[in-house]
Amino acid sequence: MRGLLGNPFLVSGAAKGIGRGVAERLAAEGATLALLDRDGPALADLAEQLRAAGATVVPLPADVADESAVCDAVGRGAAALGGLRGVATSAGIFDPDDMKLAAELDLATFQRVLSVNLGGTFLAIKHALPYLLAGGGAVVTVASTAALRGHGYGAGYTASKGGVVALTRLLAFQYGEKGVRANCVCPGATDTPMTGGVYRDPAYAAAVSRGIPQRRVAAAAEIAAAICFLLSDDASYTNGQIIAVDGGATVV
Repeated sequence: MRGLLGNPFLVSGAAKGIGRGVAERLAAEGATLALLDRDGPALADLAEQLRAAGATVVPLPADVADESAVCDAVGRGAAALGGLRGVATSAGIFDPDDMKLAAELDLATFQRVLSVNLGGTFLAIKHALPYLLAGGGAVVTVASTAALRGHGYGAGYTASKGGVVALTRLLAFQYGEKGVRANCVCPGATDTPMTGGVYRDPAYAAAVSRGIPQRRVAAAAEIAAAICFLLSDDASYTNGQIIAVDGGATVV
């Protein structure tokens, strides 16, 4: 992909799942990486793996819901890499306590999910933007098909991902003329640690896949490939788009 080789990128939620897939794909494309995640040991393991393969990696342990930590981490990453060319915001949670009807959900759970999924997305972008504006670049956010049609559960999760979609559109409008593109990827059913391995149960995966035209669940690397394309110069005229990477599930 054009524009990735030798350029610096920030990935939040990089230690596991889709974020890890993005980090691995960017490294394979020759990018340099600032990797942010609250799981320090997992982040260190990933950094060691990528460095062993020849990548330049700056691990940045931080909680995306903590603005001072995010500000410090992004600054350190940009300083070490000589700036930033793009940011992928992959950090997110699904709280089991969110699996209730809206009238039964406590406000603390709702706000906790929003603080990570939406607030954390905003903070990573806010503190990366000064570096992106210096030389142009791209923002790719990660929402969910829940933001497009709702899944019938997870009021906090659904609201947070809908907010990510709206935020992305706003960024595309505000910063497009300043040389910064913003696009959003909405994954469908994807096998990641956040889904707790449920898609590795053949019966469950088969049941879910009946609603997916491709009749299977995604691997994290497949979502990561779409994100890396949007970060690359191959997507230079793609801005403000909300792209479902879901095997066709949202057309059903």
